[in-house]
Amino acid sequence: MLMVRHGRPKLAIALFLFLAAFPSAMIHAQATQPAPLPPAADDPNRPPGLRQNPLRPAYWSDTQARAYVRSTLGTWTNYDESKASPFPLPDPLLLKNGRPVTDAQTWWTQRRPQILRDFQTEMYGRIPAGTPAITWKITSTTPAAGGLAIRKTVVGQIDNSRYPAARPSINITLYTPSRATGPAPVILVLIAGPGGYGSPRPARPTTQPDPPPGSPLYQLLAIGWGYATLEVGPIQNDNAAGLTSGIIGLMSGGQPRKPDAWGALAAWAWGAGRAMDYFQTDKSVDAWQMGIEGHSRYGKAALLAAALDPRWAIVFPSCSGEGGAKPSRRNWGETLNNVATSYWFAPNFRKYAGHWNDLPVDSNELISLVAPRPIFLNGGTADQWADPHGAFLAAVSAGPVYRLLGKKDLGGSEMPAPDAALMTGDIAFRYHAGGHTDALDWPFFLQFAERYIKAAAVGPARPD
Repeated sequence: MLMVRHGRPKLAIALFLFLAAFPSAMIHAQATQPAPLPPAADDPNRPPGLRQNPLRPAYWSDTQARAYVRSTLGTWTNYDESKASPFPLPDPLLLKNGRPVTDAQTWWTQRRPQILRDFQTEMYGRIPAGTPAITWKITSTTPAAGGLAIRKTVVGQIDNSRYPAARPSINITLYTPSRATGPAPVILVLIAGPGGYGSPRPARPTTQPDPPPGSPLYQLLAIGWGYATLEVGPIQNDNAAGLTSGIIGLMSGGQPRKPDAWGALAAWAWGAGRAMDYFQTDKSVDAWQMGIEGHSRYGKAALLAAALDPRWAIVFPSCSGEGGAKPSRRNWGETLNNVATSYWFAPNFRKYAGHWNDLPVDSNELISLVAPRPIFLNGGTADQWADPHGAFLAAVSAGPVYRLLGKKDLGGSEMPAPDAALMTGDIAFRYHAGGHTDALDWPFFLQFAERYIKAAAVGPARPD
């Protein structure tokens, strides 16, 4: 196992990792209303010995505590590797006319735009032109983290004059090292916020509590970097009803979406881009050294944000599963059939349920859109729903694009052992022993990121 350097507060980090390693009853897929199962005789593909989850009745589990769902097409979750890859991944270096891409210019001018267009029209939806103006307001500036940081809360007020019923906003909490004498690199973390995880948006904004000792905030401050959070709920609610409100409803005037209209993931990625606009105006932030991280559904959004906006210098899309780093052509854990009708995606995506190989793009090409910038991917031994092996295969398949652009690929084609990491290339992957969490991989992500991002200069320590 690769060891992490630096004199970080080991006890606090150990406590944080210990708490994060506990299994959670929350499966990261969307909550769905359970439909009655047909009689066993009419459901021949049902795996034997499943038990229904009492907390989430749409989900079942086997003796290994792996999650199972029966899709609306009648298919069940699969964990048999012999059935997992019925279709090959598309070649990111093959033009639509069948000609190979052999030079960087062809990638940038022809192939990359083809891939991006397909993701926009067929999967995530198009971000409309002419999004409203945003007025930024710093609402508080206070010491935080025991004096180690300056905490700044920022609200981006979005002009909603075209449709006042929609009231989206961009809520940022920024921590920068108190001893920094110049702009600091910052990692932006996507979090739920009000309206996140499928909940309705409260009438009033809520204040996010400071992260606990040992969390990524403290790990970043220990190496002279900043930490920021972006609440996705106030940008676009994490539920289907929110499609007529939030930024999507604001742009559509509350009308139903067109087939290639953006879904929640694209809206959150748009919000991350607007947060970057703010960071470029904040003198305490080194906007040229900004990274983005998200976990689970927010890992999907972080990966999409990095693919769409080259200003993000590095990305860590943790356990992002289907719609993220996991290939849609893979029949393992959560599949396209489970999410095709989701508000996360464009309505066009629905037609690929049961027709996975017709989708013109896949996650290996989404990872390729990040190239040549570094990307850190992960997965957990007890998080098979997110298909860590599939994410690894997608990372391997994106390697030729990185090599074409003069960078290093993953450096191996064999899935690493639990708690081992491949971190010698510009694509990194770690397979932690544990469940659906990013906490176990943050120290390794920072070790990887320090090859690319440098800390701010610091002044003398404050007196006790």
